[in-house]
Amino acid sequence: MAQLENEAAIKDAEALKQFKDKLSDLLTTEDDHSLLKWLKARNYDVAKAEAMFRTSMAYREKMKVDSLLSDYDPPEVLKKYMTGGMCGHDKEGSPIRVELYGHLDMKGLMYSARKLDMEKVKLRQCEEHVKDMAEMSKKLNKRVDGITVIFDMEGVSSKMLWRPGLQMYLHLVRVLEDNYPEMLKRMFVINAPRIFPLLYKICRPLISDDTKNKIHVLGSDFQSTLLQYIDAEELPAYLGGTKTDPDGNPRCETLICQGGEVPEEYYFKDVDSAEHLQTATVARGDKFTVDVEVCKAGSILRWEFKTDGFDIGFAVFRNEGSEVIPVVPLERVNSHMVPEDGSYTCDVPGKYIVVFDNTFSWARGKQIHYSVEAIQPVEAGVTLEINSMLKSDFSWDDVASRMGDNIISIRL
Repeated sequence: MAQLENEAAIKDAEALKQFKDKLSDLLTTEDDHSLLKWLKARNYDVAKAEAMFRTSMAYREKMKVDSLLSDYDPPEVLKKYMTGGMCGHDKEGSPIRVELYGHLDMKGLMYSARKLDMEKVKLRQCEEHVKDMAEMSKKLNKRVDGITVIFDMEGVSSKMLWRPGLQMYLHLVRVLEDNYPEMLKRMFVINAPRIFPLLYKICRPLISDDTKNKIHVLGSDFQSTLLQYIDAEELPAYLGGTKTDPDGNPRCETLICQGGEVPEEYYFKDVDSAEHLQTATVARGDKFTVDVEVCKAGSILRWEFKTDGFDIGFAVFRNEGSEVIPVVPLERVNSHMVPEDGSYTCDVPGKYIVVFDNTFSWARGKQIHYSVEAIQPVEAGVTLEINSMLKSDFSWDDVASRMGDNIISIRL
């Protein structure tokens, strides 16, 4: 074992030397410890690590990252509704960041803020962490490295499966991974909902094996685990600590942005909320249907739609032999005022029919913009990975069986 570790150390040292030689035109104050993070992020492939580093340096210059803390003032909507914040330090001095994913209205933010500003806000947060780690390193007279993240999923429902929002969130994660490698020290996932395996499956391609080993999914007794790593005075009271705002608020709202639904008054006037949707015309007195073949029980049928100018009827049916059974009852929806989206958990495989009904209108046709998809349940391999991240003696199936079903037929 010692010989293998020695050989690995020699290879790491050789890779670091090659890496520094290739970046000799760029390096200024970076120490070996910092440079090793770039190598580790690319499995010590020197060429890939060099490309990653050069791309990051160019991106930092483009985004003026070095002056974000002093010169960049985020838009008001992002200050008020981009969830999360740094609330203290763990027992090793690393920053603690609380992410309130279930309170994040990504759709509202995308309708109210530029992608560029969302990137800058996340970069600014990382720069705050970098600055804090440097200050704590001086204060404690030791290297403080990495952040502890508490990823609170309270309030998460199938609305988080909205594809554009997921794509934007994953894009922001990718931006941070590509420019701050190995920043995550550990992540505690708390209040994981029933759809956690689906969300994890979607995010899995972005998660390296090394990062996966830093993620710990906690059960309902998460407070005791958090207190093993974080002193009570550094942990918000609502998470089991004693830290509060000056007014006694246990959620520490002065430090952690609570997010919530973004008011429409912040929306851009020219926002194109139908860019990712298909378009169809429903003739007067007629219906438009979308057939979806669901192959596996437990799949989630998800939809999103809006209409131009007028309301529309909406329903979902399932074919069962010669019968057509309603699973989402017909209802007229004011989707011309607010885009409509929702989902249904398909406990039975088969053919499902999504119906846009205009039979009540004999005066005018309706133009709809829509998206319908079936999201298959997770494979056994994904569940096994989640089981390996659980900090308990239970499996994910055990944990999920104790939850209420928060994803059946949700209309948002």
